[in-house]
Amino acid sequence: MLESKNVNELYPLWLLGREKSEPLVIIDVRGLDEYQNGHVPGAKLIALNTLMARVDEIPEEGDVFLICHSGMRSAQAGTYLKRECGRNNVINVSGGTQAWINAGYPVAES
Repeated sequence: MLESKNVNELYPLWLLGREKSEPLVIIDVRGLDEYQNGHVPGAKLIALNTLMARVDEIPEEGDVFLICHSGMRSAQAGTYLKRECGRNNVINVSGGTQAWINAGYPVAES
């Protein structure tokens, strides 16, 4: 089963990582337009439709948090990475970027 954390569990980890200059690995699996309209600061864009071709960009060690708009596409990405690539370090962010924004957490645009 894919591990999951909500944004209220992720935020303190994100803050701690920034304070220690050891940022979390957060992969945003949405499309470019969605990402540019607002994402978790420091999140790397690897759109779901490019994931298979870019698996080598996802660390095999340490926690990797997967995020999308609401948690559905990131769950798909996590399931794929776990089943097909043997990645047991992936964690789905339930609620996604929408929940992150609704909680009032920092947002980057690009």
